[in-house]
Amino acid sequence: MKDAAKLVGVDYRTIKQGIEAGTIPTVELGPRRMIPRAGLLRAFGVEV
Repeated sequence: MKDAAKLVGVDYRTIKQGIEAGTIPTVELGPRRMIPRAGLLRAFGVEV
C-alpha cells in the first residue's frame, strides 16, 4: 500500500480505504495482496 500511495501521491490510508471500499482493485497471490498498477491509476483518474 505504501508503494501504491507513493506512486499516485496520496497517503497510504487513502489506498487502504479505497481497497476496503472496493474502488481500488486487488489480487491475492498467496499471503500477499497486490494492487494492479492499471487499476490503481484508473481509480485515481489517470488514463493508462
